[in-house]
Amino acid sequence: MDIAQANDAFAIPGVLAICVGDGGFPLITVDNAFARASICAHGGQVLSYCPVDTNDDLLFVSRQAQFQPGKAIKGGIPVCWPWFGPDPEQRGRPAHGFVRTRDWQLLLTETRVDGSTRVRLGTRDDDQTRSAWPHAFSLEIEITIGETLDVALITHNTGEAAFSVTQALHTYFNVGDLRQVQVLGLAGHDYLDKLADGVRATQSGPINIDGPLDRIYLQTLDRLIIDDPSLGRAIHIEREGSRSAVVWNPWIEQARAMGDFGDDEYLRTLCVETANAAEDVVSIAPGDQYRLASSYRLHAQ
Repeated sequence: MDIAQANDAFAIPGVLAICVGDGGFPLITVDNAFARASICAHGGQVLSYCPVDTNDDLLFVSRQAQFQPGKAIKGGIPVCWPWFGPDPEQRGRPAHGFVRTRDWQLLLTETRVDGSTRVRLGTRDDDQTRSAWPHAFSLEIEITIGETLDVALITHNTGEAAFSVTQALHTYFNVGDLRQVQVLGLAGHDYLDKLADGVRATQSGPINIDGPLDRIYLQTLDRLIIDDPSLGRAIHIEREGSRSAVVWNPWIEQARAMGDFGDDEYLRTLCVETANAAEDVVSIAPGDQYRLASSYRLHAQ
């Protein structure tokens, strides 16, 4: 993406600009009446959303995140697609698919009637993607920065045969102290515990985090809440097109083992992911599309 040409085509004076970000990747910055935000063209990835009345970002990005071609950025909202988790065919393809390491194209920017700002980026199949996944597709991410942060991932099947995907908006939330955090809205739901060979269990009460966590919750409700008393706020998550939710934190040992994640940063983040995962598989017919979306709102306590 040529920065000067991108600004000529897509900048919104006083609101939206495109600049060179970390690693030389194009960075879309938004500063409107509601919030400040940034979106990296690498991975089509939201990195920051900070409402005007707070200094605490909704999102977490590791101080050791790698901004390099072919690498996923640790933090913000990575896009997992067209599979979630390890390569389902065990062919050595990357975990969580291939779009989070691709350079996405900026397609649209606009100011909406309510004063919010909408940004749309996209990527599509080419020789490289078809060598890993033999399907024709067009994938768009639509991000709206307003009183809420709204993110929609839209899959278009542009080929002549149906295909199936699992996927996620792998959101890293910024929290004050993970040990005080609770996740509400999943009590009574079954989950697959990926740290216990996928054993199925049922959630009793709110989720409290006191160790490593990697669970896929099944048949979940639309609204989830992250209660974060140390930052004096709650994060409300409204979801669309998702019947599964992933809750993940690496805790101490895995944090130390990751080269792109600080040893102590596990206490400052929690992933609560809007997903189609495990048995929640999406099939898309030729010419059809599927929308996976999430809306995030901060509430002061």
